[in-house]
Amino acid sequence: MAHNILMFNSRDELLRLDISKIVYFEGDGNYTNIMTVNKLKGTVCMNLSHMVIFLASELGPDAGIFVRLGKRFIINVNYIYQLNVQKQYLVLSDYDHFAFKIGVSKDALKKLKDLMLTSQKSSP
Repeated sequence: MAHNILMFNSRDELLRLDISKIVYFEGDGNYTNIMTVNKLKGTVCMNLSHMVIFLASELGPDAGIFVRLGKRFIINVNYIYQLNVQKQYLVLSDYDHFAFKIGVSKDALKKLKDLMLTSQKSSP
């Protein structure tokens, strides 16, 4: 159970997150904003490249639910609802309580689409 929780500790704050409730991470210079399913936004002092490394080290194989998408985002693939390569956006939703529409480059969306179609074919 503890493996499903991420903790970010700074001098003044402790942020405790259930990984299944994280929709996406958005890079903002030396900081990363973390958006959750109930629209709470946490900010940690870590750039997106370090976040990728942190997720891999903390979550091991469970880190596979998160995919780096272009320069600005790491998304939880379980919330992908729609991607539009031509119009350069991605909608992340739980089909019930929220829908986040984020702007992403055509190249990053094309790679994500190919990855999703490939993994779908290889699933039993």
